Amino acid sequence: MARYTGPKRKLERRENATLFNNDNWRKRPTPPGQHGASRSRPSSFAIQFREKQKVKRTYGLLEKQFKNLYKKALKTDGNTGVRLLQLLELRLDNVVYRLGFAVTRNQARQLVNHGHVLINGRKVDIPSYTVSPEDTIELSKKIQKSELMVNVKAETKGAQVPEWLDQHANGGKVNDEPKRSHIDKSINEQLIIELYSR
Repeated sequence: MARYTGPKRKLERRENATLFNNDNWRKRPTPPGQHGASRSRPSSFAIQFREKQKVKRTYGLLEKQFKNLYKKALKTDGNTGVRLLQLLELRLDNVVYRLGFAVTRNQARQLVNHGHVLINGRKVDIPSYTVSPEDTIELSKKIQKSELMVNVKAETKGAQVPEWLDQHANGGKVNDEPKRSHIDKSINEQLIIELYSR
């Protein structure tokens, strides 16, 4: 499985956004690189590209995976941008993260890869699996009793679960597909669609 393993703070400084639940990157608010911030005004392409990179890195996808989701969103009816964000939110690793069973999306991805997540009672070890409304997500009995989950529950205590999900002690349920109002309002999906439409 291909994934990014480089420095995370550098990505956050580049995108000028918190991508990995840690604000430490703000100690050095300039973009990475020898010359720091560029003084020239960014082009429309640069603005669109940075938005795409920010969303892609937030959800931990590589370019090919992200483009495939865009193509899938393009084939559906309705607003392509909103559908793209819905597909990102409905990824199994993201749902596990949103339910509070992992501190970061990377940790959620690892839980799924190691076979600790059950959907409707069946083990699913594919992080990109798209969950559907009425699906129930549970953690395996082995991981429920682990010290890891005790620590995760302590760290995620008080975190808000989105309205489109129902959380219970060791699992949760997908009530509905997320609406645009439930998804991060700082994302401008129109810029991504314009970039791919070039």
